[in-house]
Parts: sequence; structure tokens; C-alpha cells
Amino acid sequence: MSDHAFRITSSDNIRRGAEIEVTLNGNKIKGFEGETVATLMMAENMVAMRTTTEGQPRGIYCGMGVCFDCLVVVDDVANTRACMTWLKPGMKIETQAGLRAGEI
Repeated sequence: MSDHAFRITSSDNIRRGAEIEVTLNGNKIKGFEGETVATLMMAENMVAMRTTTEGQPRGIYCGMGVCFDCLVVVDDVANTRACMTWLKPGMKIETQAGLRAGEI
């Protein structure tokens, strides 16, 4: 698990959810219940969560589900907003290339 600055270090003052395992782009990764998909990806140094149809990287912008820049594929569902999706044990997360029309 990454010790990247996006994830606050545990202490007596910070309670985390249970440690869980998810798959991120084919790799088993540990996260915590109560974190969003975006939090997990940033903690794993993945600030680009998708690319536009022209191949330009996109990631967290608004952080509250308004901008649709953090779209990922979760459990084979495209155009899922990473900032609005809570981690669940066994979740399969993939970065997304372009926008999948008709799925928003």
C-alpha cells in the first residue's frame, strides 16, 4: 500500500474503516472502507483516471461529482465517477479511455 501524501497516516485521532482488497488495472491493491475510488487511485499515485477521446489525461477536478473528469470503469460499468464511488471489497476498477457514449 502506498504511503503517498494523499492518504493521511493513521493515528489515535483518525479512525479508518476496515482494510479491504480491490483490483486496480489488474493489480490487487489494499484500501479502506470509507474511502472513495478517487482516494485509492490518488494514494497509488494515479492522478490521471481517464483519458479524453483525444488521449489527454483527466483526473480529480471538482471532487464532488459535477465535472465528470474522474470517470473510471467499476465492475465493468463505464463512466463511473471515482470521486463519488465508495470502495467495496473485491471491487474491480480500471482507468477509462475516452467517454463511452450513452452510458452516463
